Amino acid sequence: MSTEIPKTQKAVIFETNGGPLMYKDIPVPQIKPTEILVNIKYSGVCHSDLTAWKGGWPIPYKLPLVGGHEGAGVVVAVGENVQGWSVGDLAGVKLVNATCLNCEHCQQSNEAICPTKTLNGITMDGTFQQYCATDAIQAAKLPSDIDLKSVGPILCAGITVYKGLKSSEAKPGQWVAISGAAGGLGSLAIQYAKAMGLRVVGIDGGEEKGEFIKSLGAEAYVDFTKSKNVAQDIIAITDGGAHAALNVASSEQAIQMSVDYVRASGTVILIGLPPNAKLSIDILTAVVKQVTIRGSYVGTKWDTTEAIDFFHRGLVKCPIKVVGLSEVERVFQEMEENKILGRYVLDTYK
Repeated sequence: MSTEIPKTQKAVIFETNGGPLMYKDIPVPQIKPTEILVNIKYSGVCHSDLTAWKGGWPIPYKLPLVGGHEGAGVVVAVGENVQGWSVGDLAGVKLVNATCLNCEHCQQSNEAICPTKTLNGITMDGTFQQYCATDAIQAAKLPSDIDLKSVGPILCAGITVYKGLKSSEAKPGQWVAISGAAGGLGSLAIQYAKAMGLRVVGIDGGEEKGEFIKSLGAEAYVDFTKSKNVAQDIIAITDGGAHAALNVASSEQAIQMSVDYVRASGTVILIGLPPNAKLSIDILTAVVKQVTIRGSYVGTKWDTTEAIDFFHRGLVKCPIKVVGLSEVERVFQEMEENKILGRYVLDTYK
């Protein structure tokens, strides 16, 4: 099944990690029997896209590579072995492209840690293009009336923070401290936390970010550029320490600090990925306080369904700025300069 599809398309591609980002015409991909072809209308830009371009992780990248993994669009072709998808459906293209379906992780519905998974925008061409081929099983089915312009970041940032909050096991009425709270992940994490009944203290730098964070529902804000002791401030605000710390900032120092301000029996969730960062903890303190430190990596198909449902019902809104596909490099520069509030979204036809 298919609709009229061009032979070439606009895309942003790089041939080497850290090399030039080229806005150019490339062929539209041919799909495999197990894939769908999605006409990407919008794509969010994640900090991981910047890291992938720079080659910041010691993993094999597909090169040349089309980055991106927060795509939203319309299905224009369906592989012959695909079931459950039709031309015209709305689809989301997320980080996980395909998994083996047979390993113990896949069989236990934790396919995000499948050892042989493929990743859009890292080991497979991603969503910084007008047409993207992706595995039909892992693609996200979107409601027909969803806001395509805003849903892209939900497919990575939203799923990621929602899964992290679930993994923290924090209960309604308890405190979660969110580092990097004004950024793309943090701004969504505040809203998911509020929708889940949690109390939020946001951590970031600057008055403008503080106002933004509180407008999203955070009860308290700690400005690390002015605070003399961030950990003590959070302990005071939460009357003993946060029940959970959600680390979405790409700062090794911020992650290290979270171990100090989480309360006894609390949980530190690691999400942000500063290149080559290490975490050092005092074993005696961690044992006596019974602190849990847990990594959380994207989410499962069911996490995706739940995260999209929060957004579709209007409980979570994605603060976005829409720019053209050719402006990826400028967006990356603003990311490196920590100037972004919310999330940038690329209009692939602008």
